[in-house]
Amino acid sequence: MKHIFLILLGTLLIFSSCRRDKLSRSVTPYKLDIPSHFPDMPIPSDNPMTVEGVELGRKLFYDKQLSRDNSISCGSCHSPESAFSDPNQFSQGVDGKIGKRNSMALINLGWQTSFFWDGRSETLEEQILFPVTDPHEMDQSWEATISKLSQSTEYNNDFYTVFGVEEFNSSHVVKAIAQFLRTMISGNSKYDVMYKYQNSIPLTDAEQEIWDEITVEEWAGMDVFFSLSGGDCLHCHDGALAQVNMFSNNGLDFTFDDPGRMLVTGNPNDEGHFKVPTLRNIELSAPYMHDGRFSSLEEVVNHYSFGVVNSPTIDPMMEFASQGGVQLDAQERQLLITFLKTFTDEEFINNPDFQDPN
Repeated sequence: MKHIFLILLGTLLIFSSCRRDKLSRSVTPYKLDIPSHFPDMPIPSDNPMTVEGVELGRKLFYDKQLSRDNSISCGSCHSPESAFSDPNQFSQGVDGKIGKRNSMALINLGWQTSFFWDGRSETLEEQILFPVTDPHEMDQSWEATISKLSQSTEYNNDFYTVFGVEEFNSSHVVKAIAQFLRTMISGNSKYDVMYKYQNSIPLTDAEQEIWDEITVEEWAGMDVFFSLSGGDCLHCHDGALAQVNMFSNNGLDFTFDDPGRMLVTGNPNDEGHFKVPTLRNIELSAPYMHDGRFSSLEEVVNHYSFGVVNSPTIDPMMEFASQGGVQLDAQERQLLITFLKTFTDEEFINNPDFQDPN
């Protein structure tokens, strides 16, 4: 009889530990800090941002329980010091499994209209679903993930507070993480000050101080970057966001082991096309390209200068593909690299609101 009592007591304790506390639900709308030269960020009507939702998303982003063996989190492959990308060519998942593409930097995602190198997801919420179940990444079913998270009274409380649900599911998890990721805005670099100055947008006192520090070489590098007869980079990296939402075959290969966008569309004309990545904090996000083949900015600039491979699906905006690239000389290449480093945003990288809360 005593043993039965102890078993019942243990069951009761386990059950009670998984319940949420009796809370009065209250959330605070989250006000995004969008730079003055950025467009408004579209927020899905079914996932309005709240202070509590953003904080829940941050906890989940760094929670290793999302992986089958509790060994990796989203933050494991998107580290702050690497501009929320992975310094390895390919990320390592559970059981040491290696992925097939380089992890993209998580920057200014709220303005993106497609996700992954091949654009297979159209929304940020949809994108977040994939890494958890991918056998080369977290390798865990969403049912198992929810079961593990549901053991926490804190999480049960959090999900009730944010979404008003007695029992949460995968849609609530991805919505919370998406709210957090939308706060990760980078718009405080030298490039931003240069862009605002050239577009007659008033500078703040702090930005004026940055403007005073911009060197002659950085301005000259900007000229190389935007010149149609120089770097010719503006077709893919223009505007305040310095990124165009498009897919491009940028002349890496003639034949493709990874078909890229064609895997999604089935269109042979999309073979070898990959999403144009952000240049934000590019100095910190090596290695580069979808397969991480280039380990330095020098290699990247050399590729566009004289390493471009012409192929049937080459992007027509690669106007100098027939001659192997834009043919920048050594001085121009160095100026271009100097300019690319103006995209570095130290405030973004070191923002405590984006770090592991644990």
